[in-house]
Amino acid sequence: MLTRIWDKLMGLVSMLWREVAKFGVVGGVAFVIDSGIYLWLLKGPMSDSEVKAKIVAGVVATMFSWVANRYWTFRHRRQANVVRELVMFLIMNAIGLGIAAACVFVTKYWIGLTDTTSIFIAGSVVGLVLGTIFRFFAYRFWVFGAEMDQEEEFAHDRELLSVGPEHGSFEQETQAPNPSLTPDVKD
Repeated sequence: MLTRIWDKLMGLVSMLWREVAKFGVVGGVAFVIDSGIYLWLLKGPMSDSEVKAKIVAGVVATMFSWVANRYWTFRHRRQANVVRELVMFLIMNAIGLGIAAACVFVTKYWIGLTDTTSIFIAGSVVGLVLGTIFRFFAYRFWVFGAEMDQEEEFAHDRELLSVGPEHGSFEQETQAPNPSLTPDVKD
């Protein structure tokens, strides 16, 4: 059983590693953009509005991220309907940005830490890590994944992961048949 779980995990990693690496590079650059703008806003024009500053920085980084993910990370799965793709991307990023802004909100108003370092760590470290995990799976399966099952490169994903009706459930594969339920066949 553990071997089977390990094999499925390795199959998932081998299927996703290139996209995760590209997504990580785009995310790293977006992090620099987001953090740079956020710190600039905290020290300057929005010094009294940390949550709004996080949202502004996140919006700029989001637009960079959409272009980079569309034309590099998930370029082989771009949707023909650019407007739908952008709307889905923005919805998923709004959720991710909400996660980061919520971390700033909790840190400032519930925990009571108001120094720049605490606010920055809450929004640009904890918030971005949690938001990034959500974003990767949202992009992979909802935003850029509409045609995934029809592409040659991803044609065997379900088979590799043993999901779908043709493979049955894990419980069905591990249970031995009950001989008392098997009808007797007479020649």
